[in-house]
Amino acid sequence: MKRFTPISRAHALALTAALVVSATATGQAPTPAPPQVPSPGIAQPSAGLPTGLNADLFYRLLLGDIALQRGDPAVAARAYLEVARELNDANLARRATEIAYATRQRATAEQAARLWRDLAPDAERPKQILQALVSGTPGPREHDPDSPNEEDVKTRLEKLLAEQALTGGGVGEAFLQLNRAFARQTDKVAVYEMIRDLAEPYASSPEAHYAVSLAAFATGPANAQMAAAALERVDRALALKPDWDRAALLKGEILGKRSSAEAVAWLTEFLKSEPRSKPARGALAQFYVDQKRLPEARAIFEQLAAEEPDVREYRMGVAILSFQMKDYAAAEAQFGKLAASGDDGSAQLYLAQIAEDQKRYDVALERYKLVTEGDRGWIAKLHVAAMYGKLGKVDEGRKWLADLPAVTIEQRIQVRQAEASLLRESGDPQGAFALLEQGLKEHPDAPDLLYDSAMVAEKIDRVDVAEARLKRLIELKPDDAQSLNALGYTLVDRTPRVEEGRVLIEKALKLSPDDPFILDSMGWALYKLGRYDEAETYLRRALATRPDAEIAAHLGEVLWIKGEHDRAKEVWAAQLQASPDHPVLLETVKRFTR
Repeated sequence: MKRFTPISRAHALALTAALVVSATATGQAPTPAPPQVPSPGIAQPSAGLPTGLNADLFYRLLLGDIALQRGDPAVAARAYLEVARELNDANLARRATEIAYATRQRATAEQAARLWRDLAPDAERPKQILQALVSGTPGPREHDPDSPNEEDVKTRLEKLLAEQALTGGGVGEAFLQLNRAFARQTDKVAVYEMIRDLAEPYASSPEAHYAVSLAAFATGPANAQMAAAALERVDRALALKPDWDRAALLKGEILGKRSSAEAVAWLTEFLKSEPRSKPARGALAQFYVDQKRLPEARAIFEQLAAEEPDVREYRMGVAILSFQMKDYAAAEAQFGKLAASGDDGSAQLYLAQIAEDQKRYDVALERYKLVTEGDRGWIAKLHVAAMYGKLGKVDEGRKWLADLPAVTIEQRIQVRQAEASLLRESGDPQGAFALLEQGLKEHPDAPDLLYDSAMVAEKIDRVDVAEARLKRLIELKPDDAQSLNALGYTLVDRTPRVEEGRVLIEKALKLSPDDPFILDSMGWALYKLGRYDEAETYLRRALATRPDAEIAAHLGEVLWIKGEHDRAKEVWAAQLQASPDHPVLLETVKRFTR
């Protein structure tokens, strides 16, 4: 018999408790997120939250939810009980009672049941629980051993769902909780099969079909049969509930794994009948970003911001997309308003980056200094040193770094890296190398120092050192695509061992198939091997993903060698407009056109 990944007694009891009270859950299970984009997601208010909820009480409720998910019902029950007392909320008292009773927390269950009874005098359930506690009747017992098998869990859930259906609360919320409850299980196919079987008696429930679809989708995009099942089930959910944007987003995500164009087509069609759906519009914007259709994505965020100008996330989305489009005037205006209206440092950090990108280094310096709090503040402090370097004030930059309160080992390493970068950018690679060597004596095998040291060693023609450092880094992190790519490219570009380097790059590409720099490395390796047409294919993919001067230099060189001189010049000229001082691009153009 199949066994799930072992789950503790507390976790199994917490799962039971979560489903027992799912009809009165304070929030919804998360929908699958659309592809990550460098813009804020669309914040949606949680459903079913009690009135009178302030930030502190909301935090305690969130703590309870997280504790329940992590298999800690004691913390969860206490959190719900405390908020129920503060708000005199019968539903939260019920939730605390059921969790505590189901997980045999006698004292908490009694307190919560008494509160529930007082707040809902007509309710029979709290009286029954109090009577059971007084008479010593045991609460629900868990199976032994501590790790229940699939049949045990399935039987319990079948009973719970049947009880939910009979009480009139319905099974919808319970099905929405199921995938969250099994999120830690490693055998995703087993979870899918269980949820599919549990859903079979509830063919009229859109939530049941949604749960099956989500479970199938969670098995991974490589399984074509599961992908088809996920799509078929979410279509059944939408047939029962056509305006359900949560299911529409799931369908978009399923299609997006196959083709972002299909996801865009679906969401566009859904929005024809549900034009006001904010989640669907937000998901469509994010898929537009995935397709690099940034103006269309920005237009959606602008519309959302116009409808709800007080929602900061929408305005931030407009600003970030403007920044990505290099529409610096619009981005600066938007971020300026965001920073003026209260900022956690993120808007100010973008303002500094805009000035840096425009080479207004003195302005960027002052803006970075304004970001002081948390991780953003630390990042900004490191950028201050870089700006001193850009302004030719290397000594001031080094003094700034020396005065930074680097407390953790990670921060000390970052300061060392920043100082080495400052020297390298100012034309002193030997000094940078010496600093990194000292850093490695203080922090042997620090991955970031190994990588930076290898990169500087290659620049000063210490290819042997670069190779040794990168090999050590791969020993420490064998599945790190960037390290594999760096070593592969070094062998291709600086040694006769081109095929050896190509094999390493191929490994990196399997780990990160869309990385433009790894695509560039593969193109360069194929060029060195005389496979010009293949090289051109990889380099065009790389340049389309990221317009970069060195990638353009490589692609132009391949085209020139193929005899396509005019096309090579077009590629170089286009990139020279954006990067007129790039040394690799300038050297390549000079070498072939002089």
